[in-house]
Amino acid sequence: MSDEDRKTQERRTAAWRGAHRVLRRAAPAASVGELLERLTGAAGAYGPERPADVYGDGVVAELERRVAELLGTEEAAFFPSGTMAQQVALRCWAGRTGNPLVALHPLSHPEMWEGGALSAVSGLRTTYPTRERRQPTADEVRELAEPFGTLMVELPLRDAGFVLPCWEELEELVEAAREREAVVHFDGARLWESTVHLGRPLPEIAGLADSVYVSFYKSLGGLSGAALAGPRGFVEEARVWRHRYGGQIFRQFPQALAALAGLEEELPRLPSYVAQARVVAEALAEGFAEAGVPWFRVHPEVPHTHEFQVWLPYEADRLSEAALRQAEETGTVLFHTWWADGAPGVAVTEVTVTGPGLDWTPEEVRSAVADFVALV
Repeated sequence: MSDEDRKTQERRTAAWRGAHRVLRRAAPAASVGELLERLTGAAGAYGPERPADVYGDGVVAELERRVAELLGTEEAAFFPSGTMAQQVALRCWAGRTGNPLVALHPLSHPEMWEGGALSAVSGLRTTYPTRERRQPTADEVRELAEPFGTLMVELPLRDAGFVLPCWEELEELVEAAREREAVVHFDGARLWESTVHLGRPLPEIAGLADSVYVSFYKSLGGLSGAALAGPRGFVEEARVWRHRYGGQIFRQFPQALAALAGLEEELPRLPSYVAQARVVAEALAEGFAEAGVPWFRVHPEVPHTHEFQVWLPYEADRLSEAALRQAEETGTVLFHTWWADGAPGVAVTEVTVTGPGLDWTPEEVRSAVADFVALV
């Protein structure tokens, strides 16, 4: 990181920490003391006299049991990262099916954010049912030219705008994979909040797939970590590969305690976050129109989860600086950082609505938009 980038990051952290109006609390703004305070509270709720963990027993095993119960699977295994969980899941299925080809979206996490590990570490190959910025269709899966062993579906597809299929489309997508004699793995890092759009409970959603990965920090506010859930034999094999990948950690009770707290406190609130995200998205669109912005896009127009994208026709650095100045000068964080994606002169950001954003009214959102546009 350059000195200039470091200074900008320090400005952002200070502005985010000092803001009094936010839609969510950014993770970099949390101090060590604040995180330890939350962890102490989680330990009190769990039982401070209960055993911690050694190589996955104690509180870690309790977390695994809780996840399997919530998802309706036979077993679940804790992983220190979602990347490791995904790599192990897809490697195990390739071994079981005898086919190293994984069908997935080019914007899915393994292709975008895992450093090419599927091929470099596991020797797997990928094929794409579609390159459109949406979920693939059942017909596109049926029409794939090569036989594939696993269909991986990211729910929601984050880099396409946190988009989900409807329930009937998801059922058809899974059925198409079965017709191709493939297994189905759900990248459910954000599966927790997908129940609203899909209109089904977690066990019914997870039950469509052969295995599911879930994250503990993306939506639940945990420290880190993930779980891989599925049939008992599959999860037992995944634990073997977890050890081989360096994921058999001596102590992980802080991550497990934070995850249990998230399941207890944040999981029940996620539907309210989704509802409020839809209020915020509509008000953002109204605010940009009122401010005379020549072009904008809120995507999806009606968010599928509590996260969505906003696109504007300006350079990313210009928008990031305007967002930072708004936080510094008004104490309001409407947007965080922006980045270029697609056509020149167009930038995108992600908006997430959590507890702090629940009391924003449409009028307050529109007013914040007006303040932001004035700084662009």
